[in-house]
Amino acid sequence: MKMSPNHQETALSRCPGCEEPLEPGDLFCGACGYDLSAVPESPQDNPTIVIAVPAGDHAPGSGPAAGPAAQSAPGSVAGSAAGTDRSAPPAPAGAPAAARFDGPGASGDFELAAPAPAADGAMPDPRTSAEPAPVPPAGTKVCVACRAGHVDHDGYCENCGHAQPRERDHMEQELGSVAAVSDRGLRHHRNEDSFAVSATALPDGTPAVLAIVCDGVSSASRPDEASAAAASAADEALLESLPRGTHPQQAMHEAIVAAAEAVNVLAQDTGQAEQDPHRQQNAPACTLVGAIMASGLLVVGWVGDSRVYWVPQDRSAPPARLTEDDSWAAQMVAAGLMNEAEAYADERAHAITGWLGADSYELEPHTASFKPDRPGLVVVCTDGLWNYAESAAEMAAAVPVDAYERPLHGAQVLVGHALDGGGHDNVTVALLPFAVAPQGAGSAHSSG
Repeated sequence: MKMSPNHQETALSRCPGCEEPLEPGDLFCGACGYDLSAVPESPQDNPTIVIAVPAGDHAPGSGPAAGPAAQSAPGSVAGSAAGTDRSAPPAPAGAPAAARFDGPGASGDFELAAPAPAADGAMPDPRTSAEPAPVPPAGTKVCVACRAGHVDHDGYCENCGHAQPRERDHMEQELGSVAAVSDRGLRHHRNEDSFAVSATALPDGTPAVLAIVCDGVSSASRPDEASAAAASAADEALLESLPRGTHPQQAMHEAIVAAAEAVNVLAQDTGQAEQDPHRQQNAPACTLVGAIMASGLLVVGWVGDSRVYWVPQDRSAPPARLTEDDSWAAQMVAAGLMNEAEAYADERAHAITGWLGADSYELEPHTASFKPDRPGLVVVCTDGLWNYAESAAEMAAAVPVDAYERPLHGAQVLVGHALDGGGHDNVTVALLPFAVAPQGAGSAHSSG
């Protein structure tokens, strides 16, 4: 934050929260909102405080890099929480629908008028202000910068205009034995992934556990809204159909259709149409992958290039990938034109050929049903993770050995694996431990 010149010097040259360089007279950090008036004037060492990165985070090369810890929002939130970003850059002209676009975040700097001098000409010390800051109504969110303003629904302070840290930058949820973690990564200016984890009961009273993971297509408009809408719609559809007795594989198919319809509705927003006359050519879009565990079955469904992996609890047994990408690379391999190594080394490898959105050519939900004969871990993830553990063997090696008993910790470790690898994309993973009764045995079967 920049202030008009005055005689009050900042005690520190860098923010204690995020290491952002400060200017003389700064009362708050423009990058993270840290209240500098609360900092003693003389200490030389920085306190070990981590502040969540606000919406105006620096792009790579333009300021201090944000580490994994800086992405975390306070507390755990539901995976389908939606986020908006008024500073998001447009997709480059001519970009394919499947391309990922990593744009810099907008600057969070803004100007504040200098405080009025006292009668003797001295500038008032903000640490000894006689006027307490007004308190917003109970139940409203308070700005992290001015500590007084009310935060509007877009995440900006109505008093000083400061963009607030977004909860969606890092999300975690644990529900019984299923858990999921989503992180913005180290290169993207916002998190365009979303997830939902839920549990319900079948008509016979047996449990059904499910996870949905969605990845917004960055070259499309409002990808974060698309992924949130899809995850929420699919989750709601499954929670409605499974207790009615719908077969899990049919329920998964219907959930993907419901998710697609929810994303299509976003393109019908008349307000957006007025702002973007080409919205049908750049309609909100995302991929989807999901898993259901019910009645001894493991059902997976997907559209796009997010994946499901199977990692047996007994690591001596082979792991497997249970989905096939809707991507250029997968098409080349299926057609016998390239082997897998050649295809995924090509710059076109991650161009997707299937997605949810009004501009998709034709919706083709894929579903498959398996009956594992041993306990294991189901890994549901976006390409932000599997880019750093592509093969089933590499994914199994990245999964911690105690993930079956500690799925939330396991998901946190996997997100950390992607961040350590470079964090080039948003990262989302859900883990579902699959239990098999001692007498249960059977061979896997599937259908697409």
